[in-house]
This record gives sequence, structure tokens and C-alpha cells, in this order.
Amino acid sequence: MLVALAVFSIAALALLNLETVTLTNTTRIADRTIGQIVARNIAVEALTDPAPPAQGSEDGEEANGGRTWRWTRFTSGSPEPRILQIDVAIENELGDTVATLTVFRFAPT
Repeated sequence: MLVALAVFSIAALALLNLETVTLTNTTRIADRTIGQIVARNIAVEALTDPAPPAQGSEDGEEANGGRTWRWTRFTSGSPEPRILQIDVAIENELGDTVATLTVFRFAPT
């Protein structure tokens, strides 16, 4: 009887550990998913603005999914002089980078 109880206890502890890992991964995936949506929103704003963004760094905050996300957009030239490279990085409330995105935009000279 004691052996069966010990085996059952070990199995229960393994299931609890599995549940903890599952919850952690679910939170990380949710952060990445919403972070990617925020990154795409920031990139679309830069792509659809009639005037191309100025080269350099810009940052701000965006509310999405009931949370506040910090974003950084870095605009630089590319090997092709008429094309701008726009890099977007998204951080969660803890300061962890959860999403990055790079897009290119035509910049008339």
C-alpha cells in the first residue's frame, strides 16, 4: 500500500510540474502574439504615412490587449538609396523584448 501511495505521489508531482510549465509557456506565447500584432501596427503606421519617417530612433507606448507595450522604431537607410529600413522592437511591462519586425519603405528623394 505504501509503495502504491509513493508512486501516486510522484505521478501527482510530475503532473503539477507539467501544469506550471504549460502555464509559463502559454503566457510567453500570448506575449509574443500580442507583441507581434503591436509591431505590425507600428510598422503599418510608418508604411502608410504619406511622409516617410525620419531616420533615427523613435519610441512610445501602445495599448493593446488590455496592456501597455513599449515600442522602439529605428529607421535607417538601406544599400538602395531610395529604400528605408524600419526596425520595430516591442517590450512587455517587464522590459523583455517579445517581438521584432523589419520592413522596408520607398523613400522618394
